[in-house]
Amino acid sequence: MTRTDPLDVPRPHAQLHFGVFFQGVNHWTIWSAPESGSQIAPASFRRVAQTAERGLFDAFFLGEGLRLREVDGRIHDLDVAGRPDAITQLAALAAVTRRIGLVSTSNSTFNEPADLARRLSGLDLLSEGRAGWNVVTTDNAWTGANFRRGGYLDHADRYRRAEEFLTVARALWDGWEDGSIADSARAREWSVPGAVRRVHHRGPQFDVDLAPTLPRSAQGHPVIFQAGDSGEGRAFAARNADVIFSTHGNDFDDALAFADDIRRRLRAVGRPDDDLRILPGTEIILGATEEEAQEKKHWIRLQQVTPATALGIAGLLWGIDLSDRDADGPLPKEDPVVTENDGSFGARRIADPRAVVAEWRAKAEAHGWSLRETVIALGPQRGHVGTPSGLADKFAHFVRHGAIDGFNVTPYLIPDGLDDIVDLLVPELQERGIYRTEYTGTTLRENLGLREPLTHRSARDRRQAGGAPGRPFHSGLSTHD
Repeated sequence: MTRTDPLDVPRPHAQLHFGVFFQGVNHWTIWSAPESGSQIAPASFRRVAQTAERGLFDAFFLGEGLRLREVDGRIHDLDVAGRPDAITQLAALAAVTRRIGLVSTSNSTFNEPADLARRLSGLDLLSEGRAGWNVVTTDNAWTGANFRRGGYLDHADRYRRAEEFLTVARALWDGWEDGSIADSARAREWSVPGAVRRVHHRGPQFDVDLAPTLPRSAQGHPVIFQAGDSGEGRAFAARNADVIFSTHGNDFDDALAFADDIRRRLRAVGRPDDDLRILPGTEIILGATEEEAQEKKHWIRLQQVTPATALGIAGLLWGIDLSDRDADGPLPKEDPVVTENDGSFGARRIADPRAVVAEWRAKAEAHGWSLRETVIALGPQRGHVGTPSGLADKFAHFVRHGAIDGFNVTPYLIPDGLDDIVDLLVPELQERGIYRTEYTGTTLRENLGLREPLTHRSARDRRQAGGAPGRPFHSGLSTHD
């Protein structure tokens, strides 16, 4: 339902949150223009993270690519390669930042909980409570081919694995009671007897029996992020996540419908409907005037959708190799070849390519567009374009009416793509009272305004019901002592 009454503001004191998404393989981050710097140099990571922290962003978020994208068995050479392991990179950034959260995309399909939970816990301790984990569930065979499991998991199975993975990880993070370590040299023992709980878990995906090796961080657990728009993905987030990413951030009504659906799901699983932060991914393009902003957008799109990129995107839709065609010429005359999508190029499945091609042809003919112009106009659309003042008003409407809690921003240039946002947009947001003027706390959980971890609420309930601290954690699936 559209909310237009200026007096009907359901969240008058809501605050906007920003994260920055330093992407992995993609064509949205311009690498081929003179204005672009290195996307793999350590200095670029530092520059982006420190600029975001200067702008009081909540989190610096790294994407993950376990394998370079391919088309017909060939490396897709338009992507950036050479990105380091996310947790390694974030650990380095922990040393040169003080408040911004550090979020790793780490795959639950091709990792194991005993190892990954410990690495994330290490990042959380090194950063003094600023770590986050974006739980991703890759399902494509071209990634799985490099792993012992091979192949891929069905859509529903990958969420079942992710949920069991997270269950074990949280048990490991909860393995040390608060106050487990002696705080005096006069103590008889370094750790309180029985304070470290052994984790026993036997389930469909994992068999774990170990004592956790690391204590809790200042925020208890790494903050859990999740991006999934399917019914299974939304349900998983409602049961498990602290933050959800989405593609529903451009249109107000679409964003509000997504947010209302997530809140309904939260209530259905017994969580408060403000228990999950909603941060759609977006691109922000600023200009001194609306005309200047639109001109900048046009330049950006031409840099993002190069002739080779346009042919690659169109080739996926048509299902044929178009690399030898003229991107500034007409659309292909051939009908699309409908085949089983094998995950090439990391592409998403197109339900009805014939219908999409028919729409593209009709609009290209009506407007006189070339193939490249058609891809720019009708391909994936993203972002907000305008003046700092105009976008500040727009974002205030979005956040105060409950459509979003903020945005995860993808800079179109590295390493300087956040400068205009921090220097021009943030002051306008602060003037409207929807953006902080200093960090709320020292941990990512505090700065996002999140409650304690979900299992800490459960642990408190267990203690009130007579459960004893120091007992082994059992997952509730098939377990043994």
